[in-house]
Amino acid sequence: MTDQTPYVPPRVWTWDSESGGTFASTNRPIAGPTHDKPLPVGKHPFQLYSLATPNGVKVTVMFEELLAAGYDAEYDAWLINIGEGEQFGSGFTEVNPNSKIPALVDRSGPEPVNVFESGAILMHLAERFDAFLPAAGPARTEVINWLMWQMGSAPYLGGGFGHFYAYAPEKMEYPINRFAMEAKRQLDVLDRHLANHEWMAGGAYSIADMAIWPWYGNLALGRQYDAGEFLSVHEYEHVVDWAKRIDARPAVQRGKMVNRPSGDPAGQLRERHDASDFELRTQDKLDAAE
Repeated sequence: MTDQTPYVPPRVWTWDSESGGTFASTNRPIAGPTHDKPLPVGKHPFQLYSLATPNGVKVTVMFEELLAAGYDAEYDAWLINIGEGEQFGSGFTEVNPNSKIPALVDRSGPEPVNVFESGAILMHLAERFDAFLPAAGPARTEVINWLMWQMGSAPYLGGGFGHFYAYAPEKMEYPINRFAMEAKRQLDVLDRHLANHEWMAGGAYSIADMAIWPWYGNLALGRQYDAGEFLSVHEYEHVVDWAKRIDARPAVQRGKMVNRPSGDPAGQLRERHDASDFELRTQDKLDAAE
């Protein structure tokens, strides 16, 4: 039984901008720009406009892994502060009409190519450099299987469980239970698979690992939504082991620092324009120089 008055949906829904909770300023029921703001362009062939959310980290990890492997994949990474509505600027919506980070402009060819959706960016870069994605055959299909699994599953983790457990204006038992069940089911999918596989797909570290790790790896390591104990993530031993191995990769350590506007200042590289930025321009060093 509950003392709360049951919610009865109106005949016609209307938007109340005050009811969005933590993310009220980042969502609205229409698309398109809200203000005129061109995007900056740096010196490198690849221009990334992003934020260090799990979806953003996928792409910066990919760039850092490409560079670590010796590919000519230098990039500029510009911070898009979604809390300030920068994703609704005219320049950003021209690259990504969906107004979500990350967005990439590939200027390495005769004409700039806009790429949006993190999975699409991973595939674009993998095909551009012939790296971290098998060229053909069952191994390629397996990588794409797991990449698409992540793209379809993570909204239940982030927009479902994460939202109602960590960010909603009030705790509600039904949605938390509903999405906690789904989050644990997804972790079990991964754990059963990783019991017999070193990496997610194709027999080697791939864009499937890079896509899944920022969401489920960080969850298994107790970093996501402060929900490790609640979801008993220690039960998923194979996921935890896989997550730790990826977390230890130097390129991953660098990638998760890029476009990070908060947290430990030594781990924040708000913008990345050169490999030396990791040594010279982390937020702690910029603060010390002021």
